[in-house]
Amino acid sequence: MVAFSEVKKTVQYEGRESKNPLAYRFYNPDEKVEGKTMKDILRFSAAYWHTMRASGSDPFGSGTMYRPWEGKDNVANAQKRVKVFFEFLEKLQMPFYAFHDRDIAPEGNSLQETNKNLDEVVKVFKEEQQRTGVKLLWGTANLFGNPRFMHGAATSCNADTYAFAAAQVKKAIEITKELGGAGYTFWGGREGYQSFWNTDMKRELDHLAKFMHMAVDYAKEIGFKGQFYFEPKPKEPTKHQYDFDSAACINFLRAYGLEKHVKMNIETNHATLAGHSVEHELDYAGSQGFLGSVDANTGDTLLGWDTDQFPTNVYETTKMMLVILKYGGFKTGGLNFDAKVRRESFEPIDLFYAHIGGMDAFALGLKIAAEIRKSGEIAQLLKERYSSWDSGIGAEIEANKHNFKSLEKYMLKKGEIEPNKSGRQELFENIVNRYTFK
Repeated sequence: MVAFSEVKKTVQYEGRESKNPLAYRFYNPDEKVEGKTMKDILRFSAAYWHTMRASGSDPFGSGTMYRPWEGKDNVANAQKRVKVFFEFLEKLQMPFYAFHDRDIAPEGNSLQETNKNLDEVVKVFKEEQQRTGVKLLWGTANLFGNPRFMHGAATSCNADTYAFAAAQVKKAIEITKELGGAGYTFWGGREGYQSFWNTDMKRELDHLAKFMHMAVDYAKEIGFKGQFYFEPKPKEPTKHQYDFDSAACINFLRAYGLEKHVKMNIETNHATLAGHSVEHELDYAGSQGFLGSVDANTGDTLLGWDTDQFPTNVYETTKMMLVILKYGGFKTGGLNFDAKVRRESFEPIDLFYAHIGGMDAFALGLKIAAEIRKSGEIAQLLKERYSSWDSGIGAEIEANKHNFKSLEKYMLKKGEIEPNKSGRQELFENIVNRYTFK
């Protein structure tokens, strides 16, 4: 099946002046930035669920998407869909992809039948990976779509639901390993609660930690060496999601002894729903040694829900790349486009326009971030702002040479403090503009 007949050849880099909508203006896979190729730094990935399965439906209307590869929800059609997906990846020069188990194969009438369906579809994934060289960034399990998960999965009040979720994740880790996945992501779509009155929070959190420990143990048992990720999301669908933001997730991991096994998979739109910026979430995770991977999308400031739009804001991608480069770049993770075209953009070709735009936005953000880092201007301004910590009393405090009594003695002797350094926010912003608009 040739689903994208309008795209006759592989999308190529044509440079800033190109007006070809099916060409990259900034993403040049082989161009080196800070000593590595763009392809290796950005590690772009397409999300199977939004790219191949999103229908365009929303709470107010049914699906709008024209998807010629959709048909009967059976194994045969699922296998055909995989080949369409890899045609798409090839034409985009997309090096990675990600999936949920229930996106790639239909659920059967029993767990046994469902697992068999997965095995049949995974065979085609393996063939297509070998044919194209495209790799699996990470896999995960859909533990939120089926009605059995109405109360959550690993935090459900129903022990049988918990057991089913465990069996499902076991299989998802197995197929992720079979496909050579670089990681596995925990996203608790319904791991939270709606009402204080009917919830035993401590018990649910204990169960969630036990669930994740079992996953880590099973990965060791079968020799899966991929990185585990925990994806924060603050709300929607539950009022109180346990994985609210990076700080909450990292605290949970440390409290339950999981900190050596799991890093963060941070999504832009989830960060803003938590009342943060994505660069805040990335920097916090990075500062704590938990930065793992990124779900690259954006939200809409006028809409307070998870719109999963494609990223096109170069200010945002520049800040993200500054943080990612600051912490040494991705090791196993990457920039996964957990993003969907708008329900009005219903033609298959729109999937190309969307991914090309997102890839170009991050490529340009990377180049700007690298120039800012090379110039050292912002680094020098930061150094000046925090200069009181580089010598004297500041350096002594950081070296653990003081306590409250000694600091009181210091201040009684010193008297009034000198004025603080100016924040110079406007100057910082002007410098960023200078590198952005050239």
